[in-house]
Amino acid sequence: MKKNSKLSGLYLGILFFLMYLPIGVVVVFSFNEARLPVRFTGFSLKWYQELFQDRDLIQALKNSLILAISSCGVSAVIGTLGAVGLSRIHWKTKGVMEYISILPLMIPEIILGMVFLSVFSLMGLPFGMVTLVIAHTTFCVPYIFTMVRARLVGMDHSLEEAALDLGASEWQVFRDVILPQILPAILSGVLLAFAMSFDDVVISIFVTGPKVNTLPVKIYTKLKTGVTPEINALATVMLLVILLCLAGVYSHNHHGKIEADAENLHRRRRL
Repeated sequence: MKKNSKLSGLYLGILFFLMYLPIGVVVVFSFNEARLPVRFTGFSLKWYQELFQDRDLIQALKNSLILAISSCGVSAVIGTLGAVGLSRIHWKTKGVMEYISILPLMIPEIILGMVFLSVFSLMGLPFGMVTLVIAHTTFCVPYIFTMVRARLVGMDHSLEEAALDLGASEWQVFRDVILPQILPAILSGVLLAFAMSFDDVVISIFVTGPKVNTLPVKIYTKLKTGVTPEINALATVMLLVILLCLAGVYSHNHHGKIEADAENLHRRRRL
């Protein structure tokens, strides 16, 4: 057992090292004085200074955030209502409809991008933020739909029946019984969809306009002229924000667990 534990620890150590080594390199070279990320020549904060002075890059970051939040918000409504509605029907074609709902996940992004380009051109839509939101919503919906559908399968439907027997309306049942139970699945799907939307390059290249640029597309175009440590500085700032958010969530959950344990202990002493 001890030998297996040592081998497992060694395996996990090597795995985490290989996973986080590229992130560590990006963070270290964001403080590099030299332009080329080949050799660390000295500590400097000039790339952070250039980052906050680069209006185009900051605007691209804002566009990516607006795009991801907008597409995830629309996708959350469509995916949730679609999963709930599909769980209530018993048609013979239900299985086919479920496969069609997740079809955008199985189609290569370059094919989706070409399809969106053709459709938007035929419709005469001006390429920009609107076309980006429509395209991103299309491939974000299946993530939320899949998460919510899986949660609905494991739900206790007797609670809905009890609420209806007590005189609750369909809307009250959804709001007070179903929604609290599927909310974790919705949030999980939204976070996954947000990451996919924020990180997308291929589809965004096909449907973006000349006046709108997202951060991944901006970084991709910079590869032609050479990526400076300014991008490393941006990645470091984003990583710091993510770590702070995770620390806040962990602290909130930890305090909530402590309060729940204290309340349970207090109840036991009263009994």
